[in-house]
Amino acid sequence: MREYALPHELAGEQQRLRLMSALLDPVERAHIDRLGVRSGWRCLELGCGNGSIAQALAERVAPTGHVVASDIDLAYTADLKAPCLEVRRIDILQDAIEEGSYNFVIARALLHHLEPARKALERMVRALKPGGVLLSIEPDMLPCTVTEPNSIHAFWQGWLNWSVEAGIDYFIGRKIPAWLDSLGLENVAGEGYTAQFNGGSDWATYWTETMQVLGPTLLKSDYVTETTLQQFRSRYQDPHYWTSVMTFVANWGRKPA
Repeated sequence: MREYALPHELAGEQQRLRLMSALLDPVERAHIDRLGVRSGWRCLELGCGNGSIAQALAERVAPTGHVVASDIDLAYTADLKAPCLEVRRIDILQDAIEEGSYNFVIARALLHHLEPARKALERMVRALKPGGVLLSIEPDMLPCTVTEPNSIHAFWQGWLNWSVEAGIDYFIGRKIPAWLDSLGLENVAGEGYTAQFNGGSDWATYWTETMQVLGPTLLKSDYVTETTLQQFRSRYQDPHYWTSVMTFVANWGRKPA
């Protein structure tokens, strides 16, 4: 499995993941509530990051359930300890995963990094017990394609061009429902969450910190210039600049009993 575009060892990455958790965990937990995860369930989280969702799942399935929190890099979870919680290194494309073993399989912002992503999704489905539920949350960056002004639109177009070259699919969220349907899941459905935010906000800080790390890579690709990168930084510090960048698409389905 290819390493993440922002590996865990990068300076500031733990803080960036913590900020992402603060912004997205409430949305993800609402979906977990809706899907009925409860005491006694066996759960598998792939790409668990800092383990915040795995901890929440462990509390929910206690005292008789079990949660496997997995990632290719356990730097932020190796010391994570809680009843019902197991931390395990798993490369979803290569490593053995128990088939037909889990009531609930979940991954957030993982598949868009993977090639082939559909293979990873197939393995997630195979890990489900009959009647088990899968939840996938992945990006769809359609909002950034209509951002204004022109300088910001040019910046995001450069980002998208770079992502294609890097093998990252920032439009994968819209593809997942058809894949789940073709893999035989029932009651497939999905919905998106799109944050509207202004410069200086937590979401603006998240993106600013992301570009602080990836800026040199973007400039080296020639898809982004120093001028457009500086204009991005300026807008994302302006409290009167409002925008949206990405929709996080939650898709789910149930394996036939």
